[in-house]
Amino acid sequence: MTPTRSRVACGMAALAAAGLFASACSGSQQPASPGDPAASAVKIEISDAGCGPNPATVPTGPVNFAVTNPASAKVTEAEVQGGGKILAEKENITAGLDGAFSLRMEPGTYSVHCPGAAKDTWTFTVDGAGGSGPAATGDTSLTAATQGYHDFVVAEAGRLQTATKTFTDAVRAGNIDAAKQAFAPARVHYESIEPVAESFGDLDPAIDARIDDVDDPAQWTGFHRIEKALWADNSLAGIGPIADELDADVATLTTKVATTTYQPAELANGASDLLTEVSTSKVTGEEDRYSHTDLWDFAANIDGARKAFELLRPALAAKDPDLAQQLEARFTDVVNGLAKYRTPDGGYQDYGAVTDTDKRSLADSVNALAEPLSQVAGKVV
Repeated sequence: MTPTRSRVACGMAALAAAGLFASACSGSQQPASPGDPAASAVKIEISDAGCGPNPATVPTGPVNFAVTNPASAKVTEAEVQGGGKILAEKENITAGLDGAFSLRMEPGTYSVHCPGAAKDTWTFTVDGAGGSGPAATGDTSLTAATQGYHDFVVAEAGRLQTATKTFTDAVRAGNIDAAKQAFAPARVHYESIEPVAESFGDLDPAIDARIDDVDDPAQWTGFHRIEKALWADNSLAGIGPIADELDADVATLTTKVATTTYQPAELANGASDLLTEVSTSKVTGEEDRYSHTDLWDFAANIDGARKAFELLRPALAAKDPDLAQQLEARFTDVVNGLAKYRTPDGGYQDYGAVTDTDKRSLADSVNALAEPLSQVAGKVV
């Protein structure tokens, strides 16, 4: 789950103190490159007052969104919402930073949402005729990519449901050791498709919230509530209902993804967001703070991002072969960097044993990948 603003700020401070955040926060994020001469450009300036899009109306087709935060310490996120889900978002845009994402927009009325602002929801309108997606334009490589991603997400959700049941069965049985063993292997299937889960509003917080994310600790549910019971409390008393709710929420996610469709830019935006989350928050160790299984999550995030890239690679290589080649090399660097932490049983080392120097190296390699990856959405929109 993407961390709350307060936890992001704390995480950045911790990284800075350890010297780990030099590249992750030293400048603005690379804007998406225009993938179409006819792409509309929309600016979203976030502030304490709001995040009104400029212009507020564009023609149907590709749109490049540029998000800036001149000075707000309170508002650090902008989302484009439509059809009951988050279509794209840019998070962790603290004062002085900027970010970008791209979408191919169909006619209709959408919302630009910036949590925490005085006016947090703004209307965004797309005019014109529809049918401008990859299938309509005859780009078979992009059509294949989006179908392939749908199939990947459905398969991962199915694996998540099975692995979560193994985990929750152990919890209900009161078997702490078995539940600990099942925790990380279940979560990898969630982390690999996390951008999709996050698009469904309250479902991601129900499954993946940390204690910092909830106003009332009594309402805390999901994997991390059980993680605390296992590693910090060493007791599963009263946790059975939490396990039941986790099963139900994962089942809901599985049902939702079965009928979800994607556009190429969503694959690229999601892959970029996964890497940003790794380098700006997960590298601190706050994600799995009780179990220290963070490296499992890192690897799953990278796997999910790489799957999206591999599906988009044929189309990207036709448009920008140098960028495609650069990304392939940098994905390999990150995967090789994680490999040295593998254990003989196929898992990963305890993150608490990873030195600050090694954490810095991991963050640097992820950031070296994240910068060029952020350009892909604009190429395939």
